[in-house]
Amino acid sequence: MGVDVYAVHPDTRAPSSRSRYCRHTFAWDIGRAEHEDSVSFLLEVAREIKDQAILIPTEDISCMFVADNAEVLRDHFLLPSQPPGLARGLSSKREMYSLCKRNGVPTPETYFPESREEVEQFITTATFPVVLKLVETPVFGEDDPLRPGAGKAIARDATELLDGYDRLRRNGLDDVLLQEYIPGGPDSVWMFNGYFDSRSDCLVGFTGRKLRQYPPDTGQTSLGLCVWNETVAETTRTFFKTLGYRGIVDMGYRYDARDGSYKLLDVNPRIGAAFRLFLGTNGMDVARAMYLDLTGQPVPTTTPREGRKWLVENYDVASCAKTRRDGRLPLRPWLRSFEHVEEAAWLALDDPAPFGMMCWRSFQYSAKHVLMRKERRPTWWNSSAPAQSR
Repeated sequence: MGVDVYAVHPDTRAPSSRSRYCRHTFAWDIGRAEHEDSVSFLLEVAREIKDQAILIPTEDISCMFVADNAEVLRDHFLLPSQPPGLARGLSSKREMYSLCKRNGVPTPETYFPESREEVEQFITTATFPVVLKLVETPVFGEDDPLRPGAGKAIARDATELLDGYDRLRRNGLDDVLLQEYIPGGPDSVWMFNGYFDSRSDCLVGFTGRKLRQYPPDTGQTSLGLCVWNETVAETTRTFFKTLGYRGIVDMGYRYDARDGSYKLLDVNPRIGAAFRLFLGTNGMDVARAMYLDLTGQPVPTTTPREGRKWLVENYDVASCAKTRRDGRLPLRPWLRSFEHVEEAAWLALDDPAPFGMMCWRSFQYSAKHVLMRKERRPTWWNSSAPAQSR
């Protein structure tokens, strides 16, 4: 499209900052700086860029920052006019659960304990496995063992649940939820990516399935497939029209074979890490749709490119290593899974620098956390696959 791209990132040596398409990276850590300082910094960035830029948060912390400071930032950046509090409500698993219940959207049954005693009381009637999650996603450090999986875990029994809860509390994280476990592998997880305009009409929408994820049982897409699911798409369009949502959204559902429903797992009111999995036959994706809409240009209709696969190289290597070690990924199906991969997150022949830096960073992480002593490995690497519900 010939549009200049700038990044704000705490590490100017990050793989994405090495891209030839990134004109400049402004060094700043929004997750750790005071909000007032971050607002001042972004306003200075806007003055340096000169042209009014579109502000696109790419993770939870920056998404909440932009939502909370939208009125000030809107004078200097282009961004969707979101109803006050909606982005924060959708990002909070507590509030999202309430919104689903009020609007008749299927979602896993969820309990929000206030103490260890309430967790113990929950166990007396619980059906295991149980999913343990943080209600709000904190800022994880690069070396934090909780970072992969973003504080999620699947507890197979009462002991694992209490151990997981205690581990989070020891790290100062005690706002947790306990969620119904829906049986099924990564391919039971469906995704929706879309863009909603100022009237909350969905201008472009895509659906797809996770084929693999990182970490293997609770994580983000490492290998995905673009395929249409009308039930997921219509549920999202209706729900978000009711909420008055505007902007890009990235959502995860899980198909529950027990009752035939698609249950909403989480909502990211922002661009998702896997957005390039979802591409139209005319090259349209959610980032392009937002750019065109916010700059007053028509957004062409498109048809999803079904059958398209997208791969995150480093995450998929880790996911495959774990599932093959557990005996859950035979060799032939693994090799066949790479058929029809059209694009990778890092490798591009015309832009190789990000891939090279990603490989170096991944090697450093593996040497420190996976190849060393067992006690230094992340929790997901040492855990077993979840058992069936009982």
